Amino acid sequence: DDAEYRKRSEMRKKLYDINTEAARYFYKCLNSDAGKLAREYISKRGIGNMVIRKFGIGYAPDEWTGLLDHLTGKGFSGELISMSGLIKSKSGSRPGQGYDLFRNRLIFPIFDQMNRIVAFGGRVFDDSMPKYLNSPETPVYTKGRHLYGFNFAKSSRAGRLIVVEGYMDLLAVYQAGIDYVVASLGTALTEQQAMLLRNYSEEVIICYDSDAAGQTATMK
Repeated sequence: DDAEYRKRSEMRKKLYDINTEAARYFYKCLNSDAGKLAREYISKRGIGNMVIRKFGIGYAPDEWTGLLDHLTGKGFSGELISMSGLIKSKSGSRPGQGYDLFRNRLIFPIFDQMNRIVAFGGRVFDDSMPKYLNSPETPVYTKGRHLYGFNFAKSSRAGRLIVVEGYMDLLAVYQAGIDYVVASLGTALTEQQAMLLRNYSEEVIICYDSDAAGQTATMK
């Protein structure tokens, strides 16, 4: 009914607000003293400031509750913070109790077609595992429905799209002046992602890694 629908859209709007605030926090951390190693890593990979700004790349500091404290301080409820997927809660704990999902990682905000931040990806810049960590599914994010960078690529005049595997691949291609690139956030291109590509462009170039996994995914 109407009341239920209004309640749901209000909750989704607040989750977008939380994600925006989290992205601001991560971006600020990248440009702080704590983000020095992360800045060095991304610069070594040849990614310049303009691309960092455009994609809102950030850094999650090596703290257990840095983001949680920040969001709580901004007045977001524990329940909403838990729903955002940005913190991990211990079983049996109250909403909003737990610790940050992303710690000591480069952060890549994932936007939907309407330019709203729906999720985040995090990458280590040393040898620790797992190399990549992504937001869980939430009321505003369903895995396999979004393409990283699509919000920018769809306004390219090229008439074609290049699909790469990961965040850093996309940033490197974008840095080289190619603005019609998207990343499938993993190797398996989903049906929903394929439909998104098809709606936008007749010509799609799959440019996955040359390793076995990448080649298999390309053939598929």
